[in-house]
Amino acid sequence: MIGSGPFEEAYAQRIMETRLGRLSEAERTEAFALMETLKNPASGEPTAALAHFGAMMSKADMYDALPHKSEALEVQGSVYQSVWPEAAKLRSSGELLALGKDIQCPVVVIHGKYDPHSYEGVNDPLSGVLKDFRFILLDECGHEPWFERRARERFYQVLRDEVGRSPSSG
Repeated sequence: MIGSGPFEEAYAQRIMETRLGRLSEAERTEAFALMETLKNPASGEPTAALAHFGAMMSKADMYDALPHKSEALEVQGSVYQSVWPEAAKLRSSGELLALGKDIQCPVVVIHGKYDPHSYEGVNDPLSGVLKDFRFILLDECGHEPWFERRARERFYQVLRDEVGRSPSSG
Protein backbone atom coordinates (compact mmCIF):
# COMPACT_ATOMS: atom_id res chain seq x y z
CA MET A 1 0.00 0.00 0.00
CA ILE A 2 1.18 3.50 -0.74
CA GLY A 3 -0.13 6.55 1.09
CA SER A 4 -3.04 4.77 2.72
CA GLY A 5 -5.78 6.45 4.68
CA PRO A 6 -6.10 5.69 8.39
CA PHE A 7 -7.88 2.58 9.60
CA GLU A 8 -9.37 4.02 12.79
CA GLU A 9 -11.67 7.00 13.19
CA ALA A 10 -9.57 8.71 15.85
CA TYR A 11 -6.78 9.22 13.30
CA ALA A 12 -9.13 10.21 10.48
CA GLN A 13 -10.50 13.18 12.39
CA ARG A 14 -7.16 15.01 12.07
CA ILE A 15 -6.82 14.75 8.28
CA MET A 16 -8.95 17.74 7.35
CA GLU A 17 -7.58 19.88 10.18
CA THR A 18 -4.06 19.22 8.92
CA ARG A 19 -4.98 19.90 5.30
CA LEU A 20 -6.81 23.13 6.07
CA GLY A 21 -3.90 24.33 8.19
CA ARG A 22 -1.69 24.10 5.12
CA LEU A 23 -3.93 26.32 2.99
CA SER A 24 -4.11 30.11 2.88
CA GLU A 25 -7.09 31.84 4.50
CA ALA A 26 -8.73 32.38 1.10
CA GLU A 27 -8.19 28.74 0.17
CA ARG A 28 -9.68 27.61 3.49
CA THR A 29 -12.79 29.72 2.88
CA GLU A 30 -13.14 28.19 -0.58
CA ALA A 31 -12.57 24.67 0.81
CA PHE A 32 -15.33 25.14 3.42
CA ALA A 33 -17.74 26.28 0.71
CA LEU A 34 -16.90 23.24 -1.41
CA MET A 35 -17.36 20.90 1.57
CA GLU A 36 -20.83 22.33 2.14
CA THR A 37 -21.69 21.73 -1.50
CA LEU A 38 -20.50 18.12 -1.23
CA LYS A 39 -22.51 17.49 1.96
CA ASN A 40 -25.75 18.66 0.38
CA PRO A 41 -27.13 16.19 -2.21
CA ALA A 42 -29.75 18.79 -3.16
CA SER A 43 -27.02 21.09 -4.48
CA GLY A 44 -27.09 19.25 -7.78
CA GLU A 45 -24.34 17.22 -9.45
CA PRO A 46 -21.26 17.58 -7.23
CA THR A 47 -18.70 16.51 -9.84
CA ALA A 48 -17.14 19.93 -10.48
CA ALA A 49 -17.04 20.76 -6.76
CA LEU A 50 -15.43 17.40 -5.96
CA ALA A 51 -12.80 17.82 -8.69
CA HIS A 52 -11.88 21.31 -7.48
CA PHE A 53 -11.84 20.23 -3.84
CA GLY A 54 -9.61 17.27 -4.75
CA ALA A 55 -7.12 19.57 -6.47
CA MET A 56 -6.97 21.81 -3.40
CA MET A 57 -6.45 18.88 -1.06
CA SER A 58 -3.78 17.41 -3.33
CA LYS A 59 -1.83 20.65 -2.96
CA ALA A 60 -2.14 20.43 0.83
CA ASP A 61 -1.08 16.77 0.78
CA MET A 62 2.32 17.43 -0.82
CA TYR A 63 5.59 18.27 0.91
CA ASP A 64 7.62 19.57 -2.05
CA ALA A 65 5.85 18.66 -5.25
CA LEU A 66 7.62 18.32 -8.55
CA PRO A 67 5.84 20.03 -11.44
CA HIS A 68 3.50 17.50 -12.99
CA LYS A 69 0.38 17.21 -15.05
CA SER A 70 -2.68 16.25 -13.09
CA GLU A 71 -3.48 12.56 -13.32
CA ALA A 72 -7.08 13.23 -12.46
CA LEU A 73 -9.37 10.35 -13.13
CA GLU A 74 -12.89 11.02 -14.18
CA VAL A 75 -14.56 12.48 -11.11
CA GLN A 76 -18.04 11.18 -10.38
CA GLY A 77 -19.49 13.21 -7.54
CA SER A 78 -22.67 11.16 -7.27
CA VAL A 79 -20.61 7.97 -6.82
CA TYR A 80 -18.60 9.67 -4.07
CA GLN A 81 -21.78 10.75 -2.30
CA SER A 82 -23.21 7.24 -2.43
CA VAL A 83 -20.03 5.30 -1.52
CA TRP A 84 -18.16 7.48 0.97
CA PRO A 85 -20.73 7.29 3.82
CA GLU A 86 -20.54 3.49 3.69
CA ALA A 87 -16.73 3.48 3.70
CA ALA A 88 -16.63 5.94 6.59
CA LYS A 89 -19.06 3.74 8.53
CA LEU A 90 -16.82 0.69 7.98
CA ARG A 91 -13.88 2.62 9.41
CA SER A 92 -15.74 4.14 12.37
CA SER A 93 -17.34 0.82 13.33
CA GLY A 94 -14.00 -1.01 13.29
CA GLU A 95 -15.19 -3.37 10.56
CA LEU A 96 -12.58 -2.13 8.09
CA LEU A 97 -9.70 -2.99 10.41
CA ALA A 98 -11.28 -6.30 11.39
CA LEU A 99 -11.21 -7.35 7.72
CA GLY A 100 -7.41 -7.23 7.95
CA LYS A 101 -7.43 -10.39 10.06
CA ASP A 102 -8.41 -12.33 6.93
CA ILE A 103 -5.42 -11.13 4.89
CA GLN A 104 -2.92 -13.96 4.42
CA CYS A 105 -0.34 -12.36 2.11
CA PRO A 106 2.52 -10.08 3.15
CA VAL A 107 1.58 -6.39 3.34
CA VAL A 108 4.11 -3.59 2.90
CA VAL A 109 3.09 0.00 3.48
CA ILE A 110 5.12 2.90 2.07
CA HIS A 111 3.97 6.15 3.63
CA GLY A 112 5.10 9.77 3.65
CA LYS A 113 5.78 11.41 7.00
CA TYR A 114 4.15 14.66 5.78
CA ASP A 115 1.03 12.90 4.49
CA PRO A 116 -2.00 14.32 6.35
CA HIS A 117 -3.28 10.75 6.57
CA SER A 118 -1.11 10.16 9.62
CA TYR A 119 1.29 7.29 9.38
CA GLU A 120 0.38 6.28 12.94
CA GLY A 121 -3.21 5.77 11.75
CA VAL A 122 -1.95 3.18 9.30
CA ASN A 123 1.00 1.60 11.09
CA ASP A 124 -0.43 1.24 14.59
CA PRO A 125 -3.76 -0.42 13.67
CA LEU A 126 -2.42 -2.64 10.87
CA SER A 127 0.59 -3.88 12.84
CA GLY A 128 -1.88 -5.26 15.37
CA VAL A 129 -3.98 -7.29 12.90
CA LEU A 130 -1.79 -8.30 9.98
CA LYS A 131 0.34 -11.41 10.32
CA ASP A 132 3.07 -10.38 7.86
CA PHE A 133 3.37 -6.59 7.94
CA ARG A 134 6.16 -4.12 7.18
CA PHE A 135 5.98 -0.33 7.36
CA ILE A 136 8.35 2.06 5.58
CA LEU A 137 8.20 5.77 6.41
CA LEU A 138 9.61 8.32 3.96
CA ASP A 139 10.81 11.68 5.31
CA GLU A 140 10.01 14.88 3.41
CA CYS A 141 7.20 13.10 1.64
CA GLY A 142 3.47 13.66 1.37
CA HIS A 143 0.60 11.57 0.02
CA GLU A 144 1.97 10.94 -3.49
CA PRO A 145 5.66 10.02 -3.19
CA TRP A 146 6.17 9.68 -6.95
CA PHE A 147 5.63 13.47 -7.23
CA GLU A 148 7.79 14.46 -4.26
CA ARG A 149 11.05 16.22 -5.16
CA ARG A 150 12.89 15.07 -2.01
CA ALA A 151 11.43 11.57 -1.69
CA ARG A 152 10.85 10.35 -5.23
CA GLU A 153 14.16 8.53 -5.71
CA ARG A 154 13.98 6.91 -2.26
CA PHE A 155 10.38 5.87 -2.96
CA TYR A 156 11.30 4.18 -6.24
CA GLN A 157 14.30 2.47 -4.63
CA VAL A 158 12.11 1.11 -1.82
CA LEU A 159 9.54 -0.01 -4.38
CA ARG A 160 12.21 -1.83 -6.44
CA ASP A 161 13.61 -3.45 -3.31
CA GLU A 162 10.20 -4.59 -2.11
CA VAL A 163 9.10 -5.95 -5.47
CA GLY A 164 12.35 -7.92 -5.68
CA ARG A 165 12.10 -9.28 -2.13
CA SER A 166 11.12 -12.90 -1.76
CA PRO A 167 8.27 -13.52 0.70
CA SER A 168 10.52 -15.60 2.97
CA SER A 169 13.29 -12.97 3.19
CA GLY A 170 11.23 -10.78 5.57
